[in-house]
Amino acid sequence: MNVVVVEDEAKIAAFVARGLEAHGFNVLVAGDGPSGLRLALDPEVDLVVLDLILPGLDGTEVLTRLREHRPQVPVIVLTAKDAVADRVANLNAGADDYLTKPFSFSELLARIHARLRAGTQTAATVLHQGRVTLDLHAHTAEVDGGAVGLSPREFRLLETFLRHPGQVLSQAQLLDRVWGYDFDPESNVAEVYVGYLRRKLGADVIETVRGVGYRFRG
Repeated sequence: MNVVVVEDEAKIAAFVARGLEAHGFNVLVAGDGPSGLRLALDPEVDLVVLDLILPGLDGTEVLTRLREHRPQVPVIVLTAKDAVADRVANLNAGADDYLTKPFSFSELLARIHARLRAGTQTAATVLHQGRVTLDLHAHTAEVDGGAVGLSPREFRLLETFLRHPGQVLSQAQLLDRVWGYDFDPESNVAEVYVGYLRRKLGADVIETVRGVGYRFRG
């Protein structure tokens, strides 16, 4: 993981950098706002630790400009400014977390891990298994790179299969997760929609496990 530390106090920057490197992070340090922004804009950077009082460009402006180009990269503000107004202003500007000096390195590390975990969970909006790709935000499906049109219910059924790769799902499980409680557990609607998906994705994409349910093969 690549972390940029934007901090003009050399001792604090070195302290944070050494601690993060000891925990396996690759760390780049910038001592002013313009160079910090330049480093943070690199798409390979996974997280930014940002001071607010910086030469050249203050931290809030760095944050605002960064959010215009990289809205998803986690930013933890680390600053001596402890007023509620400063905290609110920077959280509204796009900061993911706010830690005031003096600080505990263990707390900073825990917050970094939490933000990276949250970023990973948020990023999981594209599901891919075998030849099939599902984009949950764009609500699109592809097989071997070609677009496939799905109804909302077909899309939800395919999403359910992709979230449980290799797992056999019973008709009752599919009814519960895709149709909810409105459908009779004896209904064959899941079987019907599995048939629809097979016609659109390929007959071998979903396997029938007799007496148990269905397994997505991709």
